[in-house]
Amino acid sequence: MNWDDVLDIASLVLLVFAGALALVAGIGLLRLPDTLTRLHAATKPQILGLVFVVIALALQARSWGALLVLAPILVFQMLTAPIAAHMVGRAAYRNGSVDQQVTPIDELAPAVEDASKERGA
Repeated sequence: MNWDDVLDIASLVLLVFAGALALVAGIGLLRLPDTLTRLHAATKPQILGLVFVVIALALQARSWGALLVLAPILVFQMLTAPIAAHMVGRAAYRNGSVDQQVTPIDELAPAVEDASKERGA
């Protein structure tokens, strides 16, 4: 077995793991009860799956140019996905879409109350 075959197998394994993570994220979106847990299920496997896909593509391309194209994609996705999920979670909280029985500790309520008081004053 030569070096190219080893890299091809490693790439295949990484793509299978990425597909499995996408499947887990999809199942989590369907099965979990509220907005916050669904956001968690959607963003965590997405980032790790993307890392696996980028590494698999870099192994297949076997060039520094491909790595220079793939690295910013990974960095920007790692920056934007958690921030977008955070903002959607805050919007769901303010909209009243968060199940308070699933979330026993509410650390955001005092900040929302303070912001409402400052806005109303």
